[in-house]
Amino acid sequence: MKDSKGVTLIELIIVITIIGILVVALGFSFQGWIGGYRIERQTKEMYVDLMNARSRAMERNRDHFVVVTANNYQIFEDTNENGAYDAGTDTAIVGFANPKALTYPLDPLSFAGTVTMDVRGIVSPNNTILFNIGTNNPDYDCIVLFSTRINMGQWNGANCIAK
Repeated sequence: MKDSKGVTLIELIIVITIIGILVVALGFSFQGWIGGYRIERQTKEMYVDLMNARSRAMERNRDHFVVVTANNYQIFEDTNENGAYDAGTDTAIVGFANPKALTYPLDPLSFAGTVTMDVRGIVSPNNTILFNIGTNNPDYDCIVLFSTRINMGQWNGANCIAK
């Protein structure tokens, strides 16, 4: 037998085939991973906006309203100070002149309507905002609204478990 110091064509083809299979498998995994992070980003962004509306209501001593639909949300300040959301007369706060679009729409089980933040920071109604996540499995995909707090969490099929 000769001392060969090279690689045969068959060995090279086998290694390239194995690398190709791994790249394809990781590519599909990467797409699901990115989808999960996008849902988490949207959940965290809406959570921050809700918390800012709540703190702004206490700071400015005016009720604030978050109008939530299946595909967007918008935050208004009660400029006429009547304690109720009046479409057309209440002022949209800075950054919300137009509704903020949701990349992932709300799940049909989710709350859609008007969330009120009063001057003491009390949130009403108590409810859950749930995003339609499809096959992704993010760490955060829902927001629970309680009277005195707002929590992000993960939907377990029946409830939003706060994290």
